[in-house]
Amino acid sequence: MVRKLLFTWFASVMLAGATAQESNTVKRIPQPGKTPLVYIIPIKKMIEPALLYVVRRGVDEAVRNKADAIILDMDTPGGRVDSAVAIIDALSKSKIPLYTFVGREAISGGAFIALATPNIYMAPGTLIGDITPIIMGMSGGVQDLPAAEKEKMTSYVAAQVRVAAEKGGYDPLLAEAMVRAEIEYKVGDTVISKSGHVLTLTNTEAEQLVGEDPKPLFSKGTVKDIDEMLEVIGLAGAEKRVLEVTASEKLARLIAAIAPLLMMLGLGGLWLEFKTPGFGIFGIAGILCLLLFFTGHHIAGLSGMEDVAIFILGVILLAIEVFITPGFGVMGFSGLLLIFVSFISAMSERMPGKWRPVDFSPETFSVPFLKVMLSFLGAFALVLIAGKFLPKTKAFRSLTLGEVIPALAEDQSLLGLEGIALSDLRPGGTAHFNGRKIDVVTRGDYIPGQSSIRIVEVHGNRIVVENISRS
Repeated sequence: MVRKLLFTWFASVMLAGATAQESNTVKRIPQPGKTPLVYIIPIKKMIEPALLYVVRRGVDEAVRNKADAIILDMDTPGGRVDSAVAIIDALSKSKIPLYTFVGREAISGGAFIALATPNIYMAPGTLIGDITPIIMGMSGGVQDLPAAEKEKMTSYVAAQVRVAAEKGGYDPLLAEAMVRAEIEYKVGDTVISKSGHVLTLTNTEAEQLVGEDPKPLFSKGTVKDIDEMLEVIGLAGAEKRVLEVTASEKLARLIAAIAPLLMMLGLGGLWLEFKTPGFGIFGIAGILCLLLFFTGHHIAGLSGMEDVAIFILGVILLAIEVFITPGFGVMGFSGLLLIFVSFISAMSERMPGKWRPVDFSPETFSVPFLKVMLSFLGAFALVLIAGKFLPKTKAFRSLTLGEVIPALAEDQSLLGLEGIALSDLRPGGTAHFNGRKIDVVTRGDYIPGQSSIRIVEVHGNRIVVENISRS
């Protein structure tokens, strides 16, 4: 069962597909009078989710600043396949010419990413290849799979590698030789990959010219460093902006993982704050959770400031519904809808340099939609639980939620009750009625604290009062 789940997970992360730059440009001609600009994205050490954030950020900045090229500075033994596929997908969103410089090795996931780029250059003594898929066991070693399951996994990976090779302009069969050891690849009488060996190439082997119309196997040339590569491709003297995985991007990875929890706590905290007097722990906790949510997704290259603006507008409309207008109507529904949209938009992948999502297909929004729905349901459950149990705790007894949120059965008995405003009503606040502290609102007018008031309307949890001090 565990093996089937592992295979299902592996297949699902690969299903996103491998797409790449379609440009086959080798040499760039900068605009006259303009210093060329290149973005260098390190693909170093293990490929993992935090690297996706720096790649997405790099592509977004490159598009916004009209860069002349994006260069992947690669030295990796591989890593997580789902992260490699997501990185390829992020790179494919831009039309900026894409290059890979292999500084030491591009193995496994590194070779897979490199295949998706049309221009590969390698340093002397470097390696590229070996994309054989493996599953790591719980103890950290390679897990053996039954022959049938291993073939299913290998077949799927081989197909995706062929797709990536076609997009990058390489021979799909040669790329598949990096996945399957049984493939023998020949060009004429020259054997490039012997049967029984997974293909891994040195820089000199990767740049050898083959075919009737000779062209390199993979690498377009051997260069000692990125500066020399820039000279070869016509971008000598370019301004280089190097991106790195920052601590904040590693934090963004954690935030993305707990996004539904942050949404649930944030929404629940704000709603409880609406229903309790003054401003306290619920409001602070709710704001902090939502701030973390939007900050993390902004760092991850997903959320923009427009998402925050939509959310704030939604909260304002909801507050107007709760404190000013009776019942629950257009304002409340519109506020909830805007909050819902802001959360989905903040978790949906955007086009680099743009506010809009990559597309408007259901696949783009399905996972964010599910997470937001679960968060709304969780927030609703949180409010019910807090309303039931918190009033019984000593720490929160001063909030007296049971009195602030009266039971519906008692609502009509409140009509005509007279009391004292404990705070200024602008128009919402708290008042004292026969030993009970209750959250109230006026009809829009201001009533100063300590004024005598009377309850004139009851709409569920909404208690409307009028000033009787002047009567």
